[in-house]
Order: sequence, then structure tokens, then C-alpha cells
Amino acid sequence: MKFNSTKAPEPVGAYPHARKVGDLLFLSGVGPRERGTKIIPGVELNEDGTIKSYDIAKQCHSVFANIKAILEDTGSSWDNIVDVTVFLTNMKDDFSIYNKLYAEYFKENQPCRTTLEINCLPTPIGIELKVIATI
Repeated sequence: MKFNSTKAPEPVGAYPHARKVGDLLFLSGVGPRERGTKIIPGVELNEDGTIKSYDIAKQCHSVFANIKAILEDTGSSWDNIVDVTVFLTNMKDDFSIYNKLYAEYFKENQPCRTTLEINCLPTPIGIELKVIATI
């Protein structure tokens, strides 16, 4: 069964926000964009669309809010997250900030986690999460 949240940003491709298989919910990669806009919290773009500056903390808060919205729209919750894959585009500069915020958000529920540095993401963002939760 496919799910699309009414609160999270629209997917940038042909995929749903989440799919339910048995008691598991698999979320597609979720970034920090705001629903209904091209606004990316914490990102300032040049005229050509490249990143002028960014605030990874603002992006983290937005990504976590988008994940929470998708989980709640699908009948799951933050506490049901069991596995997180995090994609960062700048591990050296952003990991310590992201890791601190992650520890705050996942203080009670500590899912398995993998963090990877990648060259870029499909939109001008610095972080994206892939999540598996129970439902």
C-alpha cells in the first residue's frame, strides 16, 4: 500500500512518501523542503540555483519535521522508527551538528543508524533521511 502525506513536501519524482509492507513502513528519501513551495529552510541559493550558503541545523529540524508528518499521516509515529539511513553532502562540516540534533530527537527511541557522505542530492540540500518504521 502506498502513502502520500498531505503535510510533507511533494516528492520530486515518481515515488510515494511511503509504502507499507506487512507491519513495516518504508519511507522514501525525505529532505528539508517545505510543502507546496521550493523553499528549503536554511538554504540560500544563487541566481543560477546553486547553493550560496546553508544552515545544516535548520535543514535537520525541517527533515525531522517532514519525517514526523509522514509517519503520523500513515498511522505510525516517531517512536516506531527502527532504522535510519542519513545522507550528508558534507560530512566534515555537518556531521557534528547533525549528530547533536539527531541525539536530541532520538533521545527516547534509538533506531539503528547509518550515515553516509554523498556527492550531491537531487535538489540543493545537505541532508536526506531514509527511514523504516513499524506501523
